[in-house]
Amino acid sequence: MSSPSSRRSDRPHLRGPQAFESIAALQGFVKGPVVTGAPVLVDQGTIDAFGHATGDLQWIHTDPARAALASPFGSTVAHGLLTLGLVVSSYQACFAFGDASLSLNYGFDKVRFTGAVPAGSRISTSFSLEDVAVLEAANARCFWHVVVHVEEQERPALVADWITQVRFGAAPQTRGRDRAAS
Repeated sequence: MSSPSSRRSDRPHLRGPQAFESIAALQGFVKGPVVTGAPVLVDQGTIDAFGHATGDLQWIHTDPARAALASPFGSTVAHGLLTLGLVVSSYQACFAFGDASLSLNYGFDKVRFTGAVPAGSRISTSFSLEDVAVLEAANARCFWHVVVHVEEQERPALVADWITQVRFGAAPQTRGRDRAAS
């Protein structure tokens, strides 16, 4: 069995942005090229801000002096959930959905934190569209395989199967929305 970082290496690789104007365009991209976003710096300030926002102030993330002495990585490392959260900004930079009236995170089927992201590292995220399920009223559910790579490391930091949903065209009217006001 091939490793998560290499199992899709036979596909062509592109840099974003890729634009989709319809569900048919998404379907045409299934099992197609891997799209990789621009590298993003994960610095100590970002790690500290995430730690304060989430309350996860464990020393391995927020105490560079202690981490230099006691961490198996020799430095502080990004929170796994910070790495996962950075997938979103890379996705938004890599893909555009034309006249979509809605694009949302539907969830993850699998997330694995397979390597550390040391403070000061640059990461890049790769996306491959594995499937598209067509739903009612111009909605599609997209199944992405996501890999976060750390520059100068062979092993990826994160491997995930992510589901997003997109609606093309005008948003439907919300029933009962104005009833609460009366």
